[in-house]
Amino acid sequence: MGSSPFLSLVIPAYNEESRISDTISSVTTFLDSRSFDWELIIADDGSTDDTAAIARGYAKLDARVKHVALAHGGKGWAVRKGMIEAKGRYRFLCDADLSMPIEQLPRFLPPECPPCEVIIASREAVGACRVGEPWTRHLMGRVFNIFAQIIVLPGISDSQCGFKCFTDVAATKLFSLQRLDGFGFDVELLFLSRRLGMCVTEVPISWHYNAGGKVRPIQDSIKMIGDLLYIRWTSFKGRYK
Repeated sequence: MGSSPFLSLVIPAYNEESRISDTISSVTTFLDSRSFDWELIIADDGSTDDTAAIARGYAKLDARVKHVALAHGGKGWAVRKGMIEAKGRYRFLCDADLSMPIEQLPRFLPPECPPCEVIIASREAVGACRVGEPWTRHLMGRVFNIFAQIIVLPGISDSQCGFKCFTDVAATKLFSLQRLDGFGFDVELLFLSRRLGMCVTEVPISWHYNAGGKVRPIQDSIKMIGDLLYIRWTSFKGRYK
């Protein structure tokens, strides 16, 4: 593999020992079935379980798999560090739970994807479906999206789905400007994408709920609302340079 693979797939991980092995195996098996070259980056957000050891084990067996060890800083922090490490022409953000089956990945890449700098998975766009999601979780997400659309991101039906694809140029610009380290980073990236005049499009997906996520419904919802206000204030003050 050369220094610039076609695809970099970045998985942020925090204490994912129960599923990271299956995730890496599923992703690498699928990527090996494709004709392009690739790299897989596990951005380890200071895990205290065996996540790091498992990821390092795969990295020793396959040079295309990379384990990036980080101090614990939050999902946004891990995603930013993983994306900065990435070298691919396309850089795909992928949740560790594979709630979107990895077989849907080609829809975010040429030739299947629309010609946009930022392509995001949507659980709300026409044609999307959610499988097994508790109504309380769905309600929490819909309420947050209403606030997100009102405050910073009108017209985006699902900013929080953890599967997004960026061109290398878009990723370089966006992740150098990203400030938020927590779960609000998705909205910040999409806000910045629009501010920079990038094309953003939503791709409807089949999404399967998996228990064991790291989101704390009440605490993180409150913090994410604060993140929306932070984004608006930071932009108003001209600090996104």
